[in-house]
Amino acid sequence: MTTPDPRYQIDVSVVTRHLPEQSLPDQERYAFAYTVTIRNSGLLAAKLLTRHWIITDGNAKVQEVRGPGVVGEQPLLQPGQSHTYTSGCVLATPVGSMHGSFGMQAGDGHGFAAPIQPFRLAVPGALH
Repeated sequence: MTTPDPRYQIDVSVVTRHLPEQSLPDQERYAFAYTVTIRNSGLLAAKLLTRHWIITDGNAKVQEVRGPGVVGEQPLLQPGQSHTYTSGCVLATPVGSMHGSFGMQAGDGHGFAAPIQPFRLAVPGALH
């Protein structure tokens, strides 16, 4: 196992919530919002260029989403700075998960991936 380079450290945390007002369970539509906080814990400024999400529903159906930035932005984070945004997704099941990575570019031109650890999307009470 290699030691992470302290110049390129991005921490990602996620908080999720079910959106019952946008969900239609009888039509297999379960809407969720997720709020992501991206913190530059590294020694260099870093710009978020791309996102890559892997979304898995309770039936093990997988969707991949790739694109530039997050919600139309490509934030530049100085060391110690954070950026928070909220987005959403719709699943066909009341439980699912997401994970992925952000494509980053440091101030020295070095490109690197900031991993997003798996997190659960679940209708309250769907899991015991």
